[in-house]
Amino acid sequence: MNFKSPQIILYVHDLEKSKEFYQKLGFTQNFVAEIDGKPVHYELLLDGFNLGIATKESAHEVHGLTPGKNMGCEIVLWTEDTDSAIQYIIENGATLMSEPHNFFKDLRAGWVQDLDGNPIQIVCKRKF
Repeated sequence: MNFKSPQIILYVHDLEKSKEFYQKLGFTQNFVAEIDGKPVHYELLLDGFNLGIATKESAHEVHGLTPGKNMGCEIVLWTEDTDSAIQYIIENGATLMSEPHNFFKDLRAGWVQDLDGNPIQIVCKRKF
């Protein structure tokens, strides 16, 4: 058995606001699923990574799922400047979880939450 094309799907409260949030981070829409002409799932692409966002209601109505608040995973975005990137993301609706800080010998990272509380790690290699 072979598996391929992994992706993460986040269940969100406001699909359009979440799509706009991730598009401000550089993701581009590459798929939309509609029910009765209404979008219920988008797929967004960034540097080869496919992120799905779907409404909690559609997950329940279509699949019988009852998604809750999940803090068991995170999205990691690499950047050139962690501090500036986190400031930008906060200005676009994210909530700070952890101030940018140095760790290991050459990395700098901080965490924010997206509009639905999903953690996003912003990390860069420090320049010496």
